[in-house]
Amino acid sequence: MSAEGAPAGSRRPRARTTAGVVEGRTGPDGTAVFLGIPYAAPPVGALRFAAPTPPPAWDGVRDCGAYGPTAPKVPYPDTFAALLPDPVVPGDACLNVNVWTPDPAPGARLPVMVWIHGGAHTRGSSAVPVYDGSAFARDGVVLVSCNFRLGVLGYGLFPDAPANRGLLDQIAALAWVRDNITAFGGDPDRVTVFGESAGAISIGALLAAPRAAGLFTRAVLQSGAPEAVARPKVRAMVRRMASLLKVDATAAAFTTTSLPDLLRAQAAVLRRSGPLVGGPAFGLVTDPDTIPADPLDTLCAAAASDAVPLLLGWTRDEYRLWLAPTGGIRILDRMGPLAVALARARSGQDRAAVRALRAALPAAGPAEIAGQLLTDGLLRDPLRRLAGARRAAPSFVYEFAWASGLPGLGACHALELGFVFDTLAAPESAWLAGPDTPQALADEMHAAWVRFAVTGDPGWAAWNGDGPPKVFGGPELDGAREAVITRPAPP
Repeated sequence: MSAEGAPAGSRRPRARTTAGVVEGRTGPDGTAVFLGIPYAAPPVGALRFAAPTPPPAWDGVRDCGAYGPTAPKVPYPDTFAALLPDPVVPGDACLNVNVWTPDPAPGARLPVMVWIHGGAHTRGSSAVPVYDGSAFARDGVVLVSCNFRLGVLGYGLFPDAPANRGLLDQIAALAWVRDNITAFGGDPDRVTVFGESAGAISIGALLAAPRAAGLFTRAVLQSGAPEAVARPKVRAMVRRMASLLKVDATAAAFTTTSLPDLLRAQAAVLRRSGPLVGGPAFGLVTDPDTIPADPLDTLCAAAASDAVPLLLGWTRDEYRLWLAPTGGIRILDRMGPLAVALARARSGQDRAAVRALRAALPAAGPAEIAGQLLTDGLLRDPLRRLAGARRAAPSFVYEFAWASGLPGLGACHALELGFVFDTLAAPESAWLAGPDTPQALADEMHAAWVRFAVTGDPGWAAWNGDGPPKVFGGPELDGAREAVITRPAPP
């Protein structure tokens, strides 16, 4: 193993970046791990709401043996904090990347995967133990993960600051990969971006963002579809925060507010929004400088999008993460037909969709029908529309169907992550999956993601619009359920 600039006999790997030399650690399996490498300057003071700028250079060797600071964020409510690990690492330099590599030699030219975490654009980080990249490095891939600004800092819409700062941070991280990954044994011409939930939504935006063109060659969207939030919805969040803080709804005024006060106000306004109920939210918006038009419309219409092979999919019971822990399933079942009617209106589904679901799920109660309708509208339909619109490059579609060992969760949102990363041994994986997780399923899923990064083919037939997706961890789709999945996606 090469260790650029390391003293004789040193066991710690080193690499030279454009800002200086970094020193990592050697993992128990012999891979090299570099944590908390700055890819942009700390977003503090006048940079709090500015576009990312290059990191200051350093002299000597920078120790990169521990995760860097996580982006400022509010904690999950207790109900979800018991299921979704979200560590906090204090510090200002939150715009940082981590690298796991089997060979930090500049000539190795290994495939690269860049992970963009989820968390509804308001939570999450690259320090979540489930996202450890050791298994990817073990299998010959350089794994990079990154932190970026969240919530109002990353996505608040102001008249005096650039929009979509969290996305600009991600583009800066990808540019860092382009300029530096060779020093870690990676090939900048073979970069696959992958993400889940808000991370997948971000990747949809990256696919459509002119600034991100050429920074990656393949993409994986897990349980998140390209979308743009209406600008008034995001602006409403900022105005509500401004009212609580008693300041103007401008970046200049918010910069004068202490970070703890800012986060307390953000926590207060977040209680009134959610992925299923709608309402004001933080998220990506159309913007001439970053996302000129709705990303889903852009990708479905533009021939240029066909150049990037896609791997995309969902879990069979996405909605259960949002409804089961809060008692929402019991409430919807008590509401009966009204729950289904409200879900149909919220998701934009027609009565034919309800009839198809009832045929596919004859034992389902109102909550399950409503939850599947909402999942279709939020995730499956736009992902199927995207896959069906592409021609020149393939789209590989999957469904994750293994049910959690915890009561009521089923094959819920985010459950597939420990399987993709092959981190079931991490105690935090059991927070959502429960005990006795099948390692064979992790072997299968992880290998498929590695194959896609290496060859562009995860190991099953590309989506043609009239065949079933690849199913992981559950029974294959029967005729009625397959008819629901393969019906024409709404425009």
